[in-house]
Amino acid sequence: MAKEIARINEEIRVRGGEIRVTDVEGQTLGIMQVRDALHMAMEQHLDLVEIAPKAKPPVCRIMDFGKYRYEQQKREKEARKKQKVISIKEVKLRPNIEQHDFDVKLKNAVRFLEEGNKVKVTIMFRGRELSHPELGREILGRVAEQLKDSVSIERDAKLEGKNMIMILAPKAPSKGGKQ
Repeated sequence: MAKEIARINEEIRVRGGEIRVTDVEGQTLGIMQVRDALHMAMEQHLDLVEIAPKAKPPVCRIMDFGKYRYEQQKREKEARKKQKVISIKEVKLRPNIEQHDFDVKLKNAVRFLEEGNKVKVTIMFRGRELSHPELGREILGRVAEQLKDSVSIERDAKLEGKNMIMILAPKAPSKGGKQ
């Protein structure tokens, strides 16, 4: 039941005026007129909620709609908490990078991958460096070689304008409960 579509109490309009009514526990009370079911719900200080408008006759339940909506929002919030948002983090390198700088960038890439993010490794070329794309491919090859156990290459090294880009994704978690 979509929360925007749910009709309650006086909003329930049915051709013929007959609906199938269930109580709070889900027990069927039978087919009755809308006004009778509404009167029954008011006596119990509850709401009459249409839960299956397409059924013949439509099905309505007597329940506390405020409590129902609150619990539904709580379930949706819990489901959102469990979702994992994967973003793409970027590590930028230069063709003539020194070993220590390379190691630092590699360590950052490993950290991003462990967090479950994808990593976009970019080699930025300037001026005459652009005439030697093999240097960039060599560096991206070193990155891939050092991370080969924990990553899968989603997109291989490709020169786009003045940048060479490779995208890495963490491998499916087959590790035995790390952390």
